[in-house]
Amino acid sequence: MLKTITIETPAGDALVDITAEAKALVAQSGVDAGICALIVPHTTAAITLNSGMDPATPADIVADLRRLVPTRVDFIHQYDTPADAAAHIKATLVGNSITLAIDGGELLVGWSQSILFYEFDGPRKREIQVKIIAG
Repeated sequence: MLKTITIETPAGDALVDITAEAKALVAQSGVDAGICALIVPHTTAAITLNSGMDPATPADIVADLRRLVPTRVDFIHQYDTPADAAAHIKATLVGNSITLAIDGGELLVGWSQSILFYEFDGPRKREIQVKIIAG
């Protein structure tokens, strides 16, 4: 079963918590045991699993990734803008998918973990593909 989570992202770089949406899709699927793959079909966005306990965590992650890959005008590829070029590199570093287990009809994430969609070039309307497989 393939489902889609659609979100509107803010301007610039941002982490958006999509844990509740992913858990709801797993619950609706009726799958008792299996896997849930979340895939980002965008080249200027990514997905990660990290702490959802401290609201400052996303701010630190965003700030340090900006420090590691700043927007620069000397990128060789600038099809759109320098921010777009930086976004391509950030998306490669973070990754476009995560896979989680399903057991007892629930998505297994740690008690302090959240599924975070990472926007690098917002604002945009984005999609996350959610593939739920029984087994």
